[in-house]
Parts: sequence; C-alpha cells; structure tokens
Amino acid sequence: MSRLGRRSVGWSTTSLGSPWRATTTPPPDFSSVALLTIDVQRDVLDGGGIEIPGTSAVLPRLRALVEAFRRAGRPIVHLVRLYETDGRNADLCRRALIEDGARLLCPDTPGAELADELHAEGAPPLDAELLLAGGLQELGPGEAVLYKPRWSAFYGTPLEEHLRGLGVSSLIVAGCNFPNCPRATLFDASCRDFRLALATDAVSQLEDRDHAQMANIGVALLGVEDLSAALPPMPQAVG
Repeated sequence: MSRLGRRSVGWSTTSLGSPWRATTTPPPDFSSVALLTIDVQRDVLDGGGIEIPGTSAVLPRLRALVEAFRRAGRPIVHLVRLYETDGRNADLCRRALIEDGARLLCPDTPGAELADELHAEGAPPLDAELLLAGGLQELGPGEAVLYKPRWSAFYGTPLEEHLRGLGVSSLIVAGCNFPNCPRATLFDASCRDFRLALATDAVSQLEDRDHAQMANIGVALLGVEDLSAALPPMPQAVG
C-alpha cells in the first residue's frame, strides 16, 4: 500500500515515556481536498519588512502545488495577515511594535500582497476593506483569499463555513513559518475533524522534531510531488 493509502499512526505517551495508546487517522481524501496557503505575502519574503527565513526558498515548490490544485479544479484558500497602522488588530505580542511605527503587512501596500509566485493570471489585488470586514475575496475559479486576525486560519474567520459549503473533508496546509500559523491552523483543523496533510517541502521553518508532533495528531507528512500526483484530474465537462 502506498504512503497515501495508509492511515496515519500517532503515539501518545505517559509522563514515563511509554506508549499507552496508538491513534489512527484516515489519510486525506483527495476527491474532497482543499489547499490552504498561510501568510505567503511579499513582506515575509527575503528582504521584506518581516522577513521569515526560508519562505522564499520554498516558493518554487509551493507554486508547483498551487498550480497542481488549479489544474485539478480543487479549492484553494490563501490566508493573509493585514496589520492596521495603529496596531489595533495586531497580536498582543506584536502590537507595541506596530504602535511604535513598524509598517508590516499594511493594508493596500505592496508588501501585503500575495507573493507573485502565487498570483493566478488576471487575479485582482487584495481588497483590504473587504478582507478586514471578514469577507471572502474571490480570486478566480475555486480560489479565494481570507484575512485571519490571529495565528489560526480558523480563528475569527468564515473558513470552516466556506470549506463545508464546498464539501471539503481534507486539507493540505503549506506556507509561511510552521511554528506559528501553519501549526495553529493544523491543530484547529484537527479539532474540526478534517483529514490533514502538511506539505513538508512547501512550508518554512519546519524542523525535524516537528514531524513527530504532527504525526501524533494524525497529520500526514508529504512532499509536493506526492501530493500533486494524488490529486484526481479535473472532471471533463459533458455536453
């Protein structure tokens, strides 16, 4: 059986370190899967205002994954951060920095836009007013963007409602800075019983120790090549 067909097995341990329970999670169902890209915006790239090391390096693989989802006609949601210049919507740990004048991921600035590698042909720029109001901005067929006010893509957003409305059961997560937003998103998605995979070569700041932690909550760990190959082709129109 292929890696994609196996159930993900995680081990919970007692304080003494001995395994007490094996947990199994069904692998992603690629016939009802969506892709979430997390915070892949110009300001986090090399030389940007809030540069996250390694994010620019994973862009070619992330672009390949996004294009595979487009070809397969599967949903894509890009999650973004937007910090008001007075810091009122910033995380508590970053609020003082913004209040003191740092201009990071500011609405309606080039640095807040999606990385060029993720832009679909003809896609409009981000509509900051719509996004900050909690709206879903359509970028193209099956592709949208949402603003998230905190680490998790599910916190204070209509993401779950949007995904359920599309019949999505499984999620692939990729993007920027695994220890923060991708990680929080995966935990929240697990709490909502989505089947999950992390695109290990299309996410920045992922360390070896993180693999076991994700496997323990049933997240499949797969590269872009395997994920892209698992996507069923787009159904042909009849007529």
